Amino acid sequence: MTKTPKDFLSDILELNVQGPEFQWLTGTAAKISESRSKKDLYISYSLCTSKIHDEPISDFGSLDFGWKEYLEVQQASTLELSRIFLLSSVLEATDEFLKPVQQLIQIADKTELETFLKFLVLLPNPDDFKFAAVEALRTNIATVFNAISQYNPYPSRYFTTAEWNQMYLKSAFMEQDLKKIPEVDEMANKDLARIISDYAHERWAASRDIDPMFWRPVSNFLEDKLVDDIERLFKSDKEREQKAATLVCYHSNTDEAKQLLETYDTFLPKVEQGDITWKNL
Repeated sequence: MTKTPKDFLSDILELNVQGPEFQWLTGTAAKISESRSKKDLYISYSLCTSKIHDEPISDFGSLDFGWKEYLEVQQASTLELSRIFLLSSVLEATDEFLKPVQQLIQIADKTELETFLKFLVLLPNPDDFKFAAVEALRTNIATVFNAISQYNPYPSRYFTTAEWNQMYLKSAFMEQDLKKIPEVDEMANKDLARIISDYAHERWAASRDIDPMFWRPVSNFLEDKLVDDIERLFKSDKEREQKAATLVCYHSNTDEAKQLLETYDTFLPKVEQGDITWKNL
């Protein structure tokens, strides 16, 4: 029988919380799933804070768990995973809990919302909660926005192209670390390349800087004014912008990119050797 994310969460929690805490959590999840009580779900979800000691997950044992790296990079805690385990348990038990869980998310405090967004992909049918992920794109609270945008595989799996583009642009606008957004190359698209160029011109007109990482998605869409934009980076007196321009062209399959590299090849050898990459720019 194939294990679900909920099963793996149970295995991980058993290794990282005290026996009485684990028994309370699994027993409570089972009782709610059987009784199908919305009231008990809400009460138990709130009780997690007092019933589970909040500690970083430190022991994954020998579990063959595909999300281990993700949990590590998100610095998952016992309280966070307990909440996700409880929600996963009731959602797996019956569809009757879908609306109650959706309502629970809508009234969640900031910390609870961040937990939900970070680990949304571990819930059954994550697409059922897309409304919360899209709503998080509108917030100006960096920790909430970053919960869905940074390291998170959810956007590339469930967002439309327009929604993903919105997330990428807002990350730049909020001056967040663009290196932490996954699947940038895979999600690159022509509309985003145009948006990047337009936004860059607005910033330049206001004499404001742009994170050179911002240009990563434009490699295969170098045409018209984007060619001029990248050439402007090559001519910059800032090495990081020159390196970004080199990376854009190196990963491009356009003739325009090849022509630019023939003219501006200062950092090309290091890019070819792998000494300069988007990861270490």
